[in-house]
Formats: sequence, C-alpha cells, structure tokens
Amino acid sequence: MRFYRSTLLFLLGTIPLLGYSQTDSTSLGFIPNYIELGGLANTDDHTPFWLQTNQFGTVPRSGSALLVRGGFQHSWLLSKPDTVKQWRKQLVGTSTPERAWRLETGVEIAANVGNSAQDVLLPQAYGAIRYGNWELRVGRRKQWVGLADSTLGTGSYAWSGNALPIPKIQLGLTRFTAVPFTKGWFSVLGFYSDGWFEKGRAVTSELKFHQKQFYGRIGKANSKLKLYGGFNHQVQWGGKSPYETVNGQMPNGFKNYMVMIFGGGKVDTVNATHFDNANRVGNHLGSIDFAFEINGLHSNWFFYRQNIYEDGSLYRLTNIADGLNGVRIRRKQANKNRFSISEIVLEGLYTKSQGGDTFIFDQRIFGKDNYFNNAQVRDGWSYFGRTIGTPFITPTFETIWKFPNFGDSFTSNNRVWVLHTGLRGTFSRNVEWSTKLSYSSNNGVYDLPFPNTAYQFSGLLRVQVRTGWLGGNTLLTGSVAADSGDLYPNSYGLMLSLRKEGLFR
Repeated sequence: MRFYRSTLLFLLGTIPLLGYSQTDSTSLGFIPNYIELGGLANTDDHTPFWLQTNQFGTVPRSGSALLVRGGFQHSWLLSKPDTVKQWRKQLVGTSTPERAWRLETGVEIAANVGNSAQDVLLPQAYGAIRYGNWELRVGRRKQWVGLADSTLGTGSYAWSGNALPIPKIQLGLTRFTAVPFTKGWFSVLGFYSDGWFEKGRAVTSELKFHQKQFYGRIGKANSKLKLYGGFNHQVQWGGKSPYETVNGQMPNGFKNYMVMIFGGGKVDTVNATHFDNANRVGNHLGSIDFAFEINGLHSNWFFYRQNIYEDGSLYRLTNIADGLNGVRIRRKQANKNRFSISEIVLEGLYTKSQGGDTFIFDQRIFGKDNYFNNAQVRDGWSYFGRTIGTPFITPTFETIWKFPNFGDSFTSNNRVWVLHTGLRGTFSRNVEWSTKLSYSSNNGVYDLPFPNTAYQFSGLLRVQVRTGWLGGNTLLTGSVAADSGDLYPNSYGLMLSLRKEGLFR
C-alpha cells in the first residue's frame, strides 16, 4: 500500500520507549489460581458471533464442545524489606508509584473437546519483571489496546482481543504515569514490543510482528474532566511470501527493521521490490485515538473516537468518515440489591469509505484502502485464522458459505457499518447480568462487492451468579446468543460454566 513520509507516520517510530497496557491481568478476567468447567452447544454448526468473538481465540467457531479452563499467576517481591510498606500501599490503590522490584509469571490453559474441536490452547504463558510502573515482559498475555471500552463494546479497531495473544517481548508502563514536574496534570502510557506470528499460515511464513503505542492524558486521576489522545501502530514484516517479493523473501534484517519502525526511509534493496520501495517495509495499520472523560457526581462518562489508518488516506482525510465512535456510561451508586443497570456502552463502527473506490498510482489517487488485506501478506491481519482487529471484518471462510471469495485475500468483507449496544447490571447482590446487541450492514470489498447488502443481527445475554459452593469464590455463568440475518447462518447457542477461584493463596 502507498506510503507517504508524513510527519504523522514519522511520529509512530520516534516516540520514546514508553509503555502502554490498559489493564492488568486481573481486570482482563484472568484470576490467579482458578479452574473452570463448562459446555457449549449450538443449534447449527456455527457458534453465534458473540459467544466466540473477542474471547482471545479460546471458544470454538463451530460445533458443541466441553470446555476446560485453568489459570495460575504468582508475583514475588524482590526488593528489600524497607520497600514492602510502599509496595503494599500501591496494591490497595494509592496513587504513589511503587518503588519495588517484582517478578511475575502466569499460565492459562484452555482445552476444547468436541466433535469439531480438539484443541489445547495457551492464551497466557509469560514472565515479567517490574519496577515501579515499568514492566519488561516475555511471552503471551491477554491485552487490550486503544482508547475504547474493552468489555461491553465491540473491541478496538486494530486489536480487539478476538485472537490468541501474539507472543512478544514488551517494554512499557502498566498504568498511566505522571510526567515529572507536571504535578500529576499530564500522564502517559505506552509500550514498545516485537514478536512472532504462528507457523503454518495460509500464505506467509516466518512472519515477524512489531507493535508500539503512546497515549497521553491531561488531568489528574481524580479530575472531573480528563482529555486523552494517542496512537497504536502494528506491523507484519520480515517473513516469506510468494507475492511481491524477491525469491519469496520480504525485506528483513536490522536496516529494514529501522525503516519499518520509523514507517519510512531507504529500503535495503538486497531483497526489496518496487512494491517495497513505493510503499513501506511490511504491512502497517492502526488507529489514532482521542477521548475525554467526565467524572460526574452520579456517573462517569467516557467518549472516544478511533481514526483508522493503513496508508495515506487518513493523512489526506479522505477516509476520515471511517472509524469507531463510542460512549461508556458507568453509574456510581447502582442499587445492587435489586434489578439495576450499572453500565451502558453505545458504539458505531464505519469502514465503508476507505478513501474512495479509486486507486490510480500515477494520478496520486489513493483509495481502496482494503482494510486488513495486503498485497504481500495475503493471509492478512490475522493470527491462527482469526481477525486480530475488530471481529466485524470477517475472515473469508466465515462468509464463503454464501458470498464469493475475494481471491486468496484474508477477508472478502471489510466495508461495514455497525450499531452496537452493551449493557451490564444486577438482579441482586450476587447476580450480575450483561448483554451485547449488534446490527451490521456488510458490502464485501470494493473489487468484489456483495450482490446485495448483507444485514446481520447478533445478540448475547449472560447471567453470572456468585455462590458459596465448593467453599465459596465460585461463579456459575450461563450465556445464550443468537445470529439472525444474511451474513452468517441463523443459529442459537448456549454456554454454561462453573468456575472456582482462589485455589491457592
């Protein structure tokens, strides 16, 4: 895809090694020391959309299955005894950054056993060393990226939690951290990482992964108004592909690595093609995000916008209509003893512009951004066959039952709009419910549009009960979901699980 050496993309590579990780492992639903047993049943050989998407690739796409999950996480304090008091204060939520060294490791296993699923997966397997808010981590760990709601929403555009975490080495910050001499009024989050894609991809092999982020916040942690802004930047590069390459090898090596992280520069021509020189080293994508948060007396409001980039369209504002818009409202004093709504998320996703329907290189008209597809990386923005970004840009094999295949590209449907609502609340103090409701319009891709617009509804209702069974700390969860429309086969699904937490101290 066409690249312009703009100031915007230059900044993607020149940001310092600041880290960003929106949440720690516990807020990702990864409870230290747990075991879970569940079951999945569908009325059709298709698991409804909201039962299997944004689950870090652990729920089968089809068929019925027995689900077995287990996780272990432990942290060791490495600092001298005189730092323990400050470390403990940080754990209970004080704003003073901890000044202690810690070593942490975690493992999570997900086994699916059924007619169409015989998988044993490792959604998490990592080791990390921390000092203060800084962390150096190696391995796989669940992570959300970008300024957007990550539990009731559709997920961030570029990194939604839909696929298994990619193994990588990451240096960064674990939370917003105040910049010195700003008295807490300006804070930053960020990370810098490199990793590896899976073996056995459909088209490419030995594919490498690069990712970085930087986000800033204006306003103290307890301010009534906070402003946010920043970006995320992802690259697939350095692997082998039969398309647009010299002897099947995409540009790699240290020189091309530097060109890749800065988003531009002189390509090492040993294994570069005209495609590499006219575009960039690797397949680049991400979003530039803005948000503001209002902390009211009775509720908290979080408004966000993610602007999409894959080539020069955003720089020219020709695809400015595309992006994710959302608002999350959290009530502060919902009555947990009766039916209540404690959280609401409203989102709109639009990807139909893509800079227009025309791409003419010589006339400098650069439309047809063709999100999540790439001329070199034909298996696209995916990991183990699942979309890494928003799950509403669907892999071709999920729509081939009804719609034509767009060559050997990853997706045949990246021109969509989505209206989405997510709700959470309680029935009583021990019973929590949540729901996701999505309605989408799907038009295929510019070069192979669907014969007719495909409209699709997908919904989910989940109820979770905390019980005293098995000595307490036990969760009984039931989920029902449905798909109805033109994109997926009409289907209904049910998932039940029993989860015991806190097996060890």
